[in-house]
Amino acid sequence: MQARVQTVAFQGVEVVPVDVQVMIAPGNLGFPIVGLADKAVGESRERVRSALRALGLALPPQRIAVNLSPADLAKEGSHYDLPIALALLTAMGVIPKEALSGVVALGELALDGGLTRVPGILPAALHASRQGLGLICPAACGGEAAWAGDHLELLAAPSLLALINHVRGQQSLPRPQGVAAEDVAVYPDLADIKGQETAKRVLEVAAAGGHNLFNFSFIDPMIRPSPRRSNAGHKRGPASGEAKTLEDPLADAPRRPSEREPKAGQDGREPAVPKSAAHYGIRHLPDPYEPEPSGGR
Repeated sequence: MQARVQTVAFQGVEVVPVDVQVMIAPGNLGFPIVGLADKAVGESRERVRSALRALGLALPPQRIAVNLSPADLAKEGSHYDLPIALALLTAMGVIPKEALSGVVALGELALDGGLTRVPGILPAALHASRQGLGLICPAACGGEAAWAGDHLELLAAPSLLALINHVRGQQSLPRPQGVAAEDVAVYPDLADIKGQETAKRVLEVAAAGGHNLFNFSFIDPMIRPSPRRSNAGHKRGPASGEAKTLEDPLADAPRRPSEREPKAGQDGREPAVPKSAAHYGIRHLPDPYEPEPSGGR
C-alpha cells in the first residue's frame, strides 16, 4: 500500500515542492523517515503515532517507510507532520486517495490530534495558488493563508479528526477569512520630542516616502554603547574567530579613509572596517567620505 501527499520546503523566502511518499509493506517493524530529514522531522513519527492513537487508530504491524522527495534537499521543521499523517491514513485506507490529489498540506500535530500553527503558511499558500493547487493547514493559520486570494481552495482544520471527517463528507469546514495580525508593540512617538523640528520633519518625510536615512553625527564621548552587547554582534560576524575582544566598540572605527589600513593586495591584508560601527540600528559616520588625493602633496 502506497500513498503520497504534496507539501513544501523553505529555502529562505523561496518555496520548494516536496513529495511525501508513504509505503506500508511486510517486513521488520519500523517507521523510518528518509530524505535528509532533520531532528524535528524525525520526531514527527512520535507525534503522528500519538495523534492516530488519540483517534482510536493503530499503526499496522508492518514496516512503514516515509520518503521525502527530492531526497537531496534538506528538510527541516515540524510542518511535515500533517502531510506524513495524511499520506499514512491514505495508505491505510482511512482517507480516499482522490481526496488529497491536487492539494498542498502542512501543519504540526499535537499528541491529541490537534493541529497547531506553523511558520511559512503565506508563502506556501501563494505557491499553491500559482500552481493551481489547494492548501490544507491548521485552523490557526487559516486567516493568514486566506490572503493568498479567494481563488485558492483553502481548508483549515482545527484537528486531524475534523479534517478526516471533512474529506469523508461527514463534516463541513468553512473557508476562513483573511485576518491581519494586530500590532501590539509600543513605539516611541515623535510628539514626545520637544524641539528638533527640522530633524522630526526629516524623519516624517523619510517614513512617508519609504526613503533611506543617512545619519551623520559625532560620537559623544559621554555616551558609549555596552561593550558586552556590541561584542555579541561582533562575534557573530565574519571575524568571529578573532581572539580580540573590543573593550570600546567604537574605538576601532576608522574616522577617515586616510586612517584606514592598506587596501587588500598592497600587503596581503584585508582592508580595515569598523568593528562595531553599526550600533542599535544606527550607523555612526563621524566624518563624511573624503576620496584619496590622486597626486602627491
